[in-house]
Amino acid sequence: MDAGANAAVLPIFAVASLVGFGAVVAALPAFAMVRDWVLSIAGGPLVSLAIATNILAALTGSASGGLTIALDALGDTYLRLASETGIDPALMHRIAVIGSGTLDSLPHNGAVVTLLAVCGSTHRDSYRDIVMVGIVGALVALAAVIALGSMVGSF
Repeated sequence: MDAGANAAVLPIFAVASLVGFGAVVAALPAFAMVRDWVLSIAGGPLVSLAIATNILAALTGSASGGLTIALDALGDTYLRLASETGIDPALMHRIAVIGSGTLDSLPHNGAVVTLLAVCGSTHRDSYRDIVMVGIVGALVALAAVIALGSMVGSF
């Protein structure tokens, strides 16, 4: 029990600190400029939402932190845009969730740091593999879902 509890402390504190950092970022006055910029991105609400959740996940280093901030700060706006443009809110949610799970795997991500520590590896030795699997693969999936969602609606 002791070893398990000790092993759990690092990931819990890493994730909690990153989510807390994200909440502080969202509270800053400069975040309003970021929000306005994200909402003005060309390509429609699906692309804009994907970019917003990507950026926020990258800033926080956390998919859950980025998604929470994106939906808290921008959720009502995107729900209104979905209603105005006839986009299924379920598709918007799917895009937000996939988008938050892309750039969250940057080197400062708590899960990446924990994974490397548990495996006894370093960023230098293993991060390229993490990028290919965790970022490139997720970006390809995100682009496919946006394209399919734009063509056929929610699925």
